[in-house]
Amino acid sequence: MRPILVVMAAGMGSRFGGMKQIAPVGPHGEIILDYACFDAVRAGYEKIVFVIKKENEALFRETAGDRIAKKAEVFYAFQEQTLPRGFEIPEGRVKPWGTGHAALVAAPFIDAPFTVTNADDYYGPAAYRLMAEQLQNRPEESAMVGYALKNTVTENGSVSRGVCERDGDGYLLRVTEKTRIEKRGGGIVSVEEDGEKPLDPETVVSMNFWGFMPEALDSFRTCFEDFLREKLPQNPLKAEFYLPAAAQALIDAGKTRVRVLASPDAWHGVTYREDRDEVARALKSMHEAGLYPDKLF
Repeated sequence: MRPILVVMAAGMGSRFGGMKQIAPVGPHGEIILDYACFDAVRAGYEKIVFVIKKENEALFRETAGDRIAKKAEVFYAFQEQTLPRGFEIPEGRVKPWGTGHAALVAAPFIDAPFTVTNADDYYGPAAYRLMAEQLQNRPEESAMVGYALKNTVTENGSVSRGVCERDGDGYLLRVTEKTRIEKRGGGIVSVEEDGEKPLDPETVVSMNFWGFMPEALDSFRTCFEDFLREKLPQNPLKAEFYLPAAAQALIDAGKTRVRVLASPDAWHGVTYREDRDEVARALKSMHEAGLYPDKLF
């Protein structure tokens, strides 16, 4: 079966200062999501699930969804403040529950191997091709596409990245979420409670490009409930259930091995408003080099 693409687009974009998912970056006003879906379709994905906030549905359809639906089967899943039976939403909580929860929201539309990505990251065509081949040829495994840390940071502020450790065969051992990584003094550091920790620029990091079999969702549900019981009380308004944590639980339980796929393409992303010009220049160069046609859709 052809894999399904799940695109997480419910983030508030607070650091960017608006809905960065629909900020134009291409030479004809394309958004990063257009490139993601174009690359996915030509890699063999035929079904795309957008995880969005319900209040943004009309705007999202107008800006991207209706256009992309001409090339692939499109569905919408709404990431809202609902919780499993037996759990209550903390008073004052408005923040989405995180990337792991986004994958669970898309579950009703998942009946084949699936890939989960961010809406505001440009991953490059190789990532979709490598992941599609992996999911179709190795159904006993999960996978992620990794990038060198030095290629995923910005001059304009801090970023959150999943720092990866691999075994000798290229499988993921563990991924540690670092929520404040910055360029500092010619190097890269992780700013933590006990100070700054230097990071190797060649460190492989997760950019939330994951591939799983549908059965993984059962484990994700268990992990989410564990998060609600154990982690949420510590930070009820802002704690999030991250997709890397769900993947780590699968690894620790011996339910899957996660192959780390190395993409040769450059990653580009819009975390801050100031990042947009740099991404626009890079995409313009790709069009001029023939990597993309003059118009995607």
